[in-house]
Amino acid sequence: MTTSKDWTGDSLSIYRILGASNHSEDERQQYDYYATEPKAVELLLAEERFAPMIWECACGEGHLSKTIEKAGYYVVSTDLIYRGFGYPLSVDFLTPKDECCFSGDIIMNPPYKYALEFVKQALRVVMPSRKVAMFLKLTFLEGRKRKDFFRDNPPKTIYVSSSRLLCAKNGDFEKIRDAGGSAVAYAWFVWQKGYSGDPVIKWIN
Repeated sequence: MTTSKDWTGDSLSIYRILGASNHSEDERQQYDYYATEPKAVELLLAEERFAPMIWECACGEGHLSKTIEKAGYYVVSTDLIYRGFGYPLSVDFLTPKDECCFSGDIIMNPPYKYALEFVKQALRVVMPSRKVAMFLKLTFLEGRKRKDFFRDNPPKTIYVSSSRLLCAKNGDFEKIRDAGGSAVAYAWFVWQKGYSGDPVIKWIN
C-alpha cells in the first residue's frame, strides 16, 4: 500500500497551497508534542468510515497515521515540526497561503492550546459532507467561545472514551504508564461539514 512518505502531490497540491519550510534541530526541540496511543484511532475506525484519503495535519512520529494506513486508508501526514515521519518539511496547517479544498477527510490530535483554531481551519479546508475527526479532551465541550462555535458548527457524533486513553509528552508512553496512566478524559469529536442537527453521544472503550 502506498504510504504518506510516497505522496508527491495531486491535483489539490496541498503543499504548494500551504507552503513549507525547514526548522533547525534547536527550533524543533522547542516544541513539545503529545503522541496519541494507536488504540485511540483504532476505536474510532471501528465506529466510523472515512474517505479513502485522510490528512493527518499534526502527525508527530506517526502514531495515528501508521494505524490509519494499516486500516487501508491513504494518509497524507504533515506537521509544523518534522519528527522523522511524514512530509519532511514544516507545514503550518493554520496559515495556508490561499483558499484550498481538500477532497478527503481529516483525522488528528491537534495541539490542545490551538484546538478550536484547528477545528475551524479543518472545516474550512474540507469539502461539503466530508468529515473532520479530532481527538480532544472532554473539557473541549466547555467555554463560551466554543459554545458559540458549537451552535453554528455542531459535531455530528462525539465518542467518549469510558476508559482512559493515553497521550504521551514527546511520545514517551513508558513514562506515562510508569506514572500510573492518564488522569485526562478524552473523546473523538466528529464533524461532517454542513451538518446542522444535534450531536449524538456514544461511548467507546
